[in-house]
Amino acid sequence: MGGAAALEKLVPVLLAFGGGVLLARRKVVPAEASKAFSDYAFLFAVPCYLFGNIYAGDLAALFDRRAIGGYAAAAGVAVAAVAVAAVARGLREPREVALRVMAGVQVNTAYFAVPVFITVFGTAAPIFPILLFQVCVLSLVVIAVMELGRAGPAGGGRAGPGRRLSRAVGASLATPLVLACNAGILLNLLSVRVPAVVLDGAAFVGDSASPVALFALGLHLGGVGLHLRATTREELALIGFKCLVFPLLTWAVCGLLFGVRGDWLAYLVLIAAMPTPQNLFIFAQRYDVGVGLSASVVIKTSLVSLVLLPLWLQTVAT
Repeated sequence: MGGAAALEKLVPVLLAFGGGVLLARRKVVPAEASKAFSDYAFLFAVPCYLFGNIYAGDLAALFDRRAIGGYAAAAGVAVAAVAVAAVARGLREPREVALRVMAGVQVNTAYFAVPVFITVFGTAAPIFPILLFQVCVLSLVVIAVMELGRAGPAGGGRAGPGRRLSRAVGASLATPLVLACNAGILLNLLSVRVPAVVLDGAAFVGDSASPVALFALGLHLGGVGLHLRATTREELALIGFKCLVFPLLTWAVCGLLFGVRGDWLAYLVLIAAMPTPQNLFIFAQRYDVGVGLSASVVIKTSLVSLVLLPLWLQTVAT
């Protein structure tokens, strides 16, 4: 795939994202409305899309053990690298380290990867197993560190760290995204017949997930603006790791060590190249750690990833 063809594939992505930025900058649509659009995509449209496609999909092909194992290994190496780098910089607070690990390794699936994959490949199916791995493994590790890190007097509240941790883990596993994925897998495995009208309704709503999620992201970016001159060295390091190092690491581990080839290697590299998720900012606010850093990294990795996507598409297609 040449550069022009790769860019052509991304025109719908740029249109939805850029439209949100433009309308927010011109105050035609208030930037605050991005939350409503985001909630619709995250809580309703994307889960509908995931449920219908997982239920109707081939789980044996979808959950490729070698591909998922390779991505998990690459993510493990990336987690260790970011944690070691954070400690080497003098960070000792577990929550600070966990936040940087999330910034460098977690990927924006619902708001970015899903709409991009739908637009470019016509399906977001390869994202499903990675989404489950991210939510059920990586996110739970970060939550555990965050909860236990505030277990002292500064943590406040009457509940102990174990109870707070169990609540946080339960809330993470009970998100519509995870519930939709698990419901689709369970009904698929049990061969339960879901009425066609339900599947048609889920497909109708799910088709709106891609443009709405990108439009919401554009509205948010257009509202908060982009302050490049204020970017710190640490932010640059995290952005560079997320947008360049992690995809290259995924390519090396999955392709060279695990022997992943063809479409799956392209899928995994592109997933790794997706920006840091907006959940980073939510976590930072919840646990009162690195709020400014997280907001900056989320916004700037989104923009950098969008710029680099044609390059990654051209690279993985050769």
